[in-house]
Amino acid sequence: MLWLIALPVGLVVVYLAARFSRFRQWAEPILSVAVALGLLVAFIIWFADRDGDKPVAPEPVQTTTPAGLTAADVVLEDLTFEQSQPERSFRLRGTVTNKGPTLLEYFRLSVTLENCPGDACETIGDDTALILARVPAGQDRAFETYLTFPNREGESLTAPKWTTSVLEVRGGAR
Repeated sequence: MLWLIALPVGLVVVYLAARFSRFRQWAEPILSVAVALGLLVAFIIWFADRDGDKPVAPEPVQTTTPAGLTAADVVLEDLTFEQSQPERSFRLRGTVTNKGPTLLEYFRLSVTLENCPGDACETIGDDTALILARVPAGQDRAFETYLTFPNREGESLTAPKWTTSVLEVRGGAR
């Protein structure tokens, strides 16, 4: 709003300086000093406000709603592994049960394949699958996914051993 005053005053000073040479002689030094003081004041205000009031971070709010689903709330049952094409691809079918308090949207399943002829187990590989399963609290649903493991030439899978674990669970409101 200050510029609304400064603009007409500046225009009047420029007009008078152009029109009258005597006005120009005493107005020029006064305007030079005024501009220098204005710049100095602007710099001081900028420097003082530079570290200004930083907003305070809000305090965390405690909620009484449950934290959501955990890996313990997801139960996998009736898991079957069928060999597919190529040789080390497998179709995994099973049932997921949601024992948690909220809707299960998806979970990440980690599967480790080992070849265990006799008692000597050798790890073949790991695969992780994202299972999209919208399962309401207390219910179960069938699911299906595909897993792929590294294929080594000349090595056959004679006694497969499967180890599964739920890594990540996402739940939401209905």
